[in-house]
Amino acid sequence: MLVVALSVVSSQPARAQANFDRPGSDYLRIPVPSGDPADCALECERDRRCRAWSFNYPTVSADGAICWLKNTVAPRIKSDCCVSGVRGAGVLEPRNSAIEGETDRVGGDYRSVDAAHDEACKAACEADNKCRAWTFARPGYVGKSPRCFLKDHVKPPRRKPGFISGVVR
Repeated sequence: MLVVALSVVSSQPARAQANFDRPGSDYLRIPVPSGDPADCALECERDRRCRAWSFNYPTVSADGAICWLKNTVAPRIKSDCCVSGVRGAGVLEPRNSAIEGETDRVGGDYRSVDAAHDEACKAACEADNKCRAWTFARPGYVGKSPRCFLKDHVKPPRRKPGFISGVVR
């Protein structure tokens, strides 16, 4: 029975995880002008030495997004800074009814507010009766500071690295 369980686990494809880092074992630092974690996963696929990778979102103190290629598979740790994975893993962004990772809802903006993170942006929208949806831009994607865009109507979601969206009404 254990053999059957192990074969089921090993037959499932490995997935990269948003909001996790794999510190250590770095051998190459690559700027990612697109700001897209999928580009980091692709860099790992193209390099035979690569066993794992971590994508760091742009920060206020950094110039842009960075991809770290690793020569061993380090244990992952929870961190909002990053997306990480192992060679052969695609990028799997969280999707649920409340939070849409790597997603922008272009249009419908009626107000922009300061918000330190996506939860604060969501809370600002929930507190405003006019707001139906929101989009949070991480630092480095629309400027040095993070921005929250409140929307008075719901627009279709579009994949866009560095953005997090949601619908509240």
